[in-house]
Amino acid sequence: MSTADGGRPEVLVYSGAELMGDALFKLPVFGALRQAFPGHRITWLAGQGKSVYRHSLRPLLDGLVDEVRDDAGIGASWREWVRPPPLAGRHFDVIIDTQRGLAVSLMLKRIAHRMFISAAAGFALSGRRPPHGSRMPTNVRDQILQLIRLAGGCDVALSPELRLPMEMRAAATTLLPNGPCYVGLAPGAGWREKCWPLDRFLALADQQVCQGRVPVFFIGPQEQEWMAVIRERLPAALLPEWHGRSDLPRGPLLALALAERLHAGVANDSGIGHILAAAGRPLITLFGPTDDTKWSEPSPRWVVIRARDFGGREMERIPYAIVADALDRLCTTATAA
Repeated sequence: MSTADGGRPEVLVYSGAELMGDALFKLPVFGALRQAFPGHRITWLAGQGKSVYRHSLRPLLDGLVDEVRDDAGIGASWREWVRPPPLAGRHFDVIIDTQRGLAVSLMLKRIAHRMFISAAAGFALSGRRPPHGSRMPTNVRDQILQLIRLAGGCDVALSPELRLPMEMRAAATTLLPNGPCYVGLAPGAGWREKCWPLDRFLALADQQVCQGRVPVFFIGPQEQEWMAVIRERLPAALLPEWHGRSDLPRGPLLALALAERLHAGVANDSGIGHILAAAGRPLITLFGPTDDTKWSEPSPRWVVIRARDFGGREMERIPYAIVADALDRLCTTATAA
């Protein structure tokens, strides 16, 4: 029985650290979580550090999650074993552990609960397990979905709906008005080894202009020096996140609203790339040194191009023509639809 919300049964979901790109990729699992537990009070717990779900992305969880906790300090030190467990005094109907480390799972099991669901140690600690012989999904979202289905004892689906505030969509419409065919380009990433060469993004943007489309660049704080190059080379290109208007908002929610207005996009494996993917528009993601199987999914609207298919992990190996042809196909399909 819950002690936090008038006797409603409670579900606790543990997620470990919560980085922006990971958090954006996981967004569709929240709809599945609410489908599985429509009458429960759901708490999302980030065990280490701050969670963007509690801060910059919190509006997207309205109606889906009742509480977000972070900085729980789980898995950081052996001293945790001699202290009371986190959320002491609360009892959860279900705890879902989305990570797979055995020590962290054992720590979570100290929290009072009726059922514990975890893939750690081959589901050895879990109250329910997948059918014998089934394989663990490689995709992070599908892994969490499997755990939710086990916990709820029902078949639920990922939900891509974005619960963006109305003011964010209004601002995006001001910045990208109806009419043109907008193509999003995200040339940055957390580290430069994950970046396809900037001159190829610029060539791609120039090609869009020649085809009557409007290139829209998504530039993060780490790539601000590229803005002068883009503006000089491509006067027709837009950089809406750097609009300079104090009356309009900024941040990841605006980027999501802008991404919803694209016909298609091209991005490296990056936080901005996850924003474009979360918006549900046709997208090409370019992978080099990182593993695409964890953070992408097979879809005719989501094209993955890997450097290793062209002989190595370096992003320079991805040919311009392959990306340009794929983008043209996505734009043509999106326009026809």
